[in-house]
Amino acid sequence: MARLRQLALVLALPVALLALCWLLLADSTSFYAPPLRRILAAFGPTWAPRWASEDASSIALLVIGYAGAVVAGVGLGIPLGARPRLRAVFEPALELFRAIPPPALVPAVKLVFGWGPATNVLVIVSGAVWPVLLNTIEGVRAIDEVLADTCRCYGITGARRLYVLVLRAASPQIITGMRQALSIAIILMVISDMMVGSSGLGFTILEFQRGFSIPEMWSGILLLGGLGVVLSLVFRGFEAVALRWYHGLRRPQRGDA
Repeated sequence: MARLRQLALVLALPVALLALCWLLLADSTSFYAPPLRRILAAFGPTWAPRWASEDASSIALLVIGYAGAVVAGVGLGIPLGARPRLRAVFEPALELFRAIPPPALVPAVKLVFGWGPATNVLVIVSGAVWPVLLNTIEGVRAIDEVLADTCRCYGITGARRLYVLVLRAASPQIITGMRQALSIAIILMVISDMMVGSSGLGFTILEFQRGFSIPEMWSGILLLGGLGVVLSLVFRGFEAVALRWYHGLRRPQRGDA
């Protein structure tokens, strides 16, 4: 019942906004803001034939880029968080590259790597890696010294220490970074499709805009919104499973039943 209530809360605002748009645009005669019923009517005929060529390809690049950002962020963040001297050496460079907006890197990435899926993936990784990296560093830095000493006393070292202590203790902040990175990855998927792609959701939406196919353009924007909602719900489920132990520890502190 609690999960159904959370799902209803997540979907309530998008549904309310759609209902409001339906009412506000019901009698619209504007070429650029057609009634929502026309947009929804264009949805199926526009995107069903393009599922394999546009939708699936963009989602695949999104998943690959996001996974690459998570692996790189966690893989680099653990040693940087665990070793203060190493962090001091790399911190200026991290601050420099973090300050560069990912869309600004698109022309350089395109120049070096050319057109193709690899460029789209690199654009996604270049922006989505930072929340994961920085949250991993802070999560590892914040590991309780008592827990570290306890592992040392019991002879827990190497890969077992990484799993038992480091990843588990830092996982709340790592997953916070992953949640932030997911939103950035979706945005960069669209930007990379528009700027360096020759197919995909973003590219197709831009082509509809250039061809003044306005209902089809808006249907693509709605599709992106729906994709964001679905991915958010999937991530919530993953977070609930991955951090079940953490929420179980916090529940008595909050006084929950």
